[in-house]
Amino acid sequence: MPEHRRLAPDQPWVELTVTDADWDAAAPELLTSMYTQLILIRAFEQTVLKLASENLVHGPAHSSIGQEGGAVGSVLALRPGDTVNGSHRGHHQFLAKVLAHVEPKGIDPLTDHSPEVREIVLRTLAEICGLDRGWSHGRGGSMHLQWKQAGAIGTNAIVGGGVPLAAGSAWAHRHAGTDAVAVTYFGDGATNIGSTLETFNLAAAWKLPLCFFVENNHYAVSTTVDESTAEPRLSARGPGFGIPSWRVDGMNVLAVHLAMAEAVASMRAGNGPTLVEADVYRYYHQNGPFPGSAFKYRTREEEDSWRARDPITQLESHLERRGILSTVDRKAAVARVDKLMADTCDALLEPAPGGKPQERRIKPSEWPDPAFVDVGVRGDLSEFSDAAAEPSSPGEPIRFIEAVARVMERRMAADDSIVVLGEDIHRLGGGTNGATKGLKDAFPDRVLGTPISENAFAGLGGGMALDGRYRPVVEFMYADFMWVAADQLFNQIGKARHMFGGDDPVPLVLRSKVAMGTGYGSQHSMDPAGVFATAAGWRIVAPSTPRDYVGLMNSALRCQDPVLVLEHVDLYASTGEGPGDDWDFCLPVGRAAVRRSGAAVTVLTYLAMTSRVLDAVERTGVDAEVIDLRWLDRASLDWDTISASVRKTNRVLIAEQGALGTSYGGWLADELQRRLFDWLDAPIERVTGGVASPSISKVLEHAAIANADDVARALAGGSDA
Repeated sequence: MPEHRRLAPDQPWVELTVTDADWDAAAPELLTSMYTQLILIRAFEQTVLKLASENLVHGPAHSSIGQEGGAVGSVLALRPGDTVNGSHRGHHQFLAKVLAHVEPKGIDPLTDHSPEVREIVLRTLAEICGLDRGWSHGRGGSMHLQWKQAGAIGTNAIVGGGVPLAAGSAWAHRHAGTDAVAVTYFGDGATNIGSTLETFNLAAAWKLPLCFFVENNHYAVSTTVDESTAEPRLSARGPGFGIPSWRVDGMNVLAVHLAMAEAVASMRAGNGPTLVEADVYRYYHQNGPFPGSAFKYRTREEEDSWRARDPITQLESHLERRGILSTVDRKAAVARVDKLMADTCDALLEPAPGGKPQERRIKPSEWPDPAFVDVGVRGDLSEFSDAAAEPSSPGEPIRFIEAVARVMERRMAADDSIVVLGEDIHRLGGGTNGATKGLKDAFPDRVLGTPISENAFAGLGGGMALDGRYRPVVEFMYADFMWVAADQLFNQIGKARHMFGGDDPVPLVLRSKVAMGTGYGSQHSMDPAGVFATAAGWRIVAPSTPRDYVGLMNSALRCQDPVLVLEHVDLYASTGEGPGDDWDFCLPVGRAAVRRSGAAVTVLTYLAMTSRVLDAVERTGVDAEVIDLRWLDRASLDWDTISASVRKTNRVLIAEQGALGTSYGGWLADELQRRLFDWLDAPIERVTGGVASPSISKVLEHAAIANADDVARALAGGSDA
């Protein structure tokens, strides 16, 4: 018979409870700070629901009423240098952190609110209402609250979407040599999300000072935890990843505080991440001013049983029992909070003209200017004002892949903020293609070999970039892997600058390769340019020569926007003109290269297709002007060069290698005919791959992707030569 030995995780998993003795030991200043935050956040949330019922909040109003104890108890265990991010239900998390920032000694319940507290309440309510004086000028609204100076680095509307970003903040704290910690708040629904679980693993492997704070309110909209998982005690997730975990009654603000204090002490001691599960309850439905029982997925009896354990009521009983605040004092404190909310509403609202008594509207002067709609999608490129220009002298020939590795080594030696991360980049003599050759030896603490978890390490890179102290270079081994991390790339990194007001840079470089023609099949071969071109926050570069790679990577690493640097496997082994002795020049953003002058047709192309086009032109004898676009995103296209060429040739051929469905040339052709229709004598022609993704079969792969023969046929069929 086999023997069975019961195994246990190496990390502890405990449930923390408190007694009256713990309440008696708590400092009066701590308890009064908790009380003032709890009643202020409660009153704020009630005001939000009231405004939502009057249709004065555009969009959702995810109330945290009932859950305040988790946020307040945990935040008051933090220091000013610590950072937090949160979920779509994040008003209480945000307010707790920013209130603690402006009142680090706590808000006195017996005195009037300071101007700083009043300003916080006003700007937060304005943001939720979509108004200009909000933290992000109304762009973020209820679900995207950020004030980085206070350590509130952003709440997030994607379930689990902010968790990897917080890991980036935690990495930055540790690498900067501080003992600061990061906290990421999320709900029970996010514990089953891949990005969350990937970040559990990555944070534990790298011992990041990151607290995963689970607000288990038992419902993901209307679906219960028991329906969603076989282990409803969500803190059980932690030990399986090597993370010490605490479970605590989130309705008891002191219990949360004590559990969080233990978790924070562990992180500051260098022991890596922690997990705290706070058992809480939202009194209202997922969104709006009605209880869940109104939608029949829970009972009034259940709701009443949780309300009987209200965090404010529990705290009030101990304040009175210990003689810290009398009933009169507490009523006066609540009255001051109510007046604060009334004054805040008066600042933003006015009686509706011709409306019923008590009917209100937003003051017209509070709305943002419609002209602000696209401001801050990307930066203004002022960071290039002192960039080194391209040298005029030619350089010695160099292999393309050698240029890739050497320019990164040059930049990392000159800039301590650059951090490179990706799968296998620290091994194999420079990753799978040699692109990071020598970097791990030269910069051992800034070349990070990651687990296979694109969501986690892409988001961690995004968190580093948003932190501002580091400039991450994230490598995806193949471009197809971007879709595994699509939320982090498009919803998070690509939208962050604009979503949070347009002022904060997001300096991240994403490197990846196009591997068509290598026999790696449908899931390792795509060209992502056509899809990325639809994401306004990203810039895209596509170098076709070693010299261009150096200048374009230097520009990407100077740019304050996220930049996708596309490479092609076919180019790695090629040899071309190098940068000579100058490895520091920048190729200007938005400048294409005319590879061949001509008058019969303008051919627009990029990456490895450039050499195929030149080959086809030579074979056919067509007098084509060949433009290597280099910059592919809508904002960075060189329209001056393109327009001048089209005015000369009056014909356009767009040549790319990738599939028809994700074609870059599809939207480019539309843009061309809108801008230059009067100069075109014929419809825009396109050479692309086929409908299907490339296959493993050499014959089928060749048939699926565009090549020089396809370009030659297009040139011969549409030219006057």
